[in-house]
Parts: sequence; structure tokens; C-alpha cells
Amino acid sequence: MTTRLLERLIVPLYVKTRTTPLNLVRGCEKVVSTSVDFTQVRNYAKGKDRGKDKKAKGGGKVEINPTVMAELVPVEKLKERCQSAIVNMKEDFAKNLSLRSTTGAIDALPIKHDGKDYELQELAQIVRKNPKTIVINFASFPQVIPDVLKAISTSGLNLNPQQDGTTLYVPVPKVTKEHREALAKNAKALYIKCRDTVKDIQNEYIKKSKKQTGVSEDLVFNVNKQTIALCEQYLEEAKEIYNNKHNELLGK
Repeated sequence: MTTRLLERLIVPLYVKTRTTPLNLVRGCEKVVSTSVDFTQVRNYAKGKDRGKDKKAKGGGKVEINPTVMAELVPVEKLKERCQSAIVNMKEDFAKNLSLRSTTGAIDALPIKHDGKDYELQELAQIVRKNPKTIVINFASFPQVIPDVLKAISTSGLNLNPQQDGTTLYVPVPKVTKEHREALAKNAKALYIKCRDTVKDIQNEYIKKSKKQTGVSEDLVFNVNKQTIALCEQYLEEAKEIYNNKHNELLGK
């Protein structure tokens, strides 16, 4: 306690009681020694706050119970649809995002002819003549060549075929930085498509569970939380597959 504060306490008491200043000082010291330690109180309050924060952060992970979910949601059907979205994305990656225009990518190229859908390998003989050229022979089905040329030009495979009679010679382009970046951009588009499909499935089942009657609000709430958590697992799997493909395409 400062001298000025002691004076403010002592002088009025001295005038009133005529007590000696020394005794008053000792009395004030006694009062000061028995006063509340506000520092400890503040620290205690902070400790309580930290405990609340820690408690609030805990329990963030949702436990998935298929038995409980099954009361409102067809769990296996949900899983099947989400997994199918991921499988489709992986197949699209394999068909459309090859760094080199391999024979395999050409084989499965979709061709539409006379209102029907085919794969190129069903319509022609495909041979990799050397590392730089793919030869496609249409000797037995030359009428599909215009449709094939159209399909190749819109495939995003960065190919420029040269026709010689019933044969197409397809130079394999050099893998450039620009080509890698274009493929990486396509990979992101395919990933977003998969992600949106899974979210649509999630929202569909959540809406259906909310419309059900004769069930408690707590059950609906818990099942919806578990539905979101389950779909999040598939979203994380899709994101990991995309990240690996993205790094592969960019050479990371």
C-alpha cells in the first residue's frame, strides 16, 4: 500500500480517535494482510474457463451406430451409393487423365454411331506402333471413322489423328507443363462431381428421415448426425484419391 493511501486512512482516524500514528499503521497493515488476494481469484476464474473450453472441444467425433441408423436410414444402400460415386470417379480418372495417351485410354474411348454407344476397341484394331504413334485400323468398319474423329477431338486427350484411307495415325503428344495442368484441372472437376454426388445422397436421406412420423426428435437428430459423419468418411476417401491423382499429374 502506498504512503499517500496510508495517509488518507490514518489522518481521519487520528483526528477521530487520537490513536498514535504507529498504532494506526500497524492496524492498517493488519487490514492489508487479511485482504482478499484478487490475483488468485482471477487465476481461478481463468482455470474454470479453460476447463469449459476443453470440455466444449471434447466429444466432437460422432460415433456411428448402424443399428440406430437403420431405424430411419437404409444404411447399406447409403454406403453402396456413396461407394459407387467413388468408383465412378476412379474410372473417370483412369480413362480420361492419362499423362500419355496410352492404348488403354484409346481402347475405352466412347463412340456414338447410329444412335448406339460403343467403345473404340469394338470398332477397330488398335496398335501402338512405337512410343510416339498409335495406329487405328478401320478396314472392317470404315463408316465409323467420322464419328471416331469427332469423339477423339472432344475427348480432352490432346490428340491430333491423321487419316490415311481406313487407318488413323495418332501421334502421342509430348507431356508438357500445360498438358499436365489441363489434366489436373479435369481431375478437380471430376472430384467435385463425385463430392457433390455424395452430398446429394447425404441430403436426400436427411430429408427423408425428417419427414418420418411417429419417431422422436432426438432419434432424428442423432441419425442425421451419424448420416453426415458416415458420408464424411466417403468424402475424405474421395479427397485423398483426388490429391494423389493431382500430385501424380503435376509430377509432385
